[in-house]
Amino acid sequence: MMSRRRIKPHGTEALDRQAAVALIGSRQVGKTTLARDIAEERGAL
Repeated sequence: MMSRRRIKPHGTEALDRQAAVALIGSRQVGKTTLARDIAEERGAL
């Protein structure tokens, strides 16, 4: 949970600059959860 809180602002800032951002990382570290959280905030699919 803590890592997601730290990385989330970086993801949203990146999306402010460009239309697509890749989330890469090891298995089961919360990439999908992070993407869903950001999408929900932005009203995205």
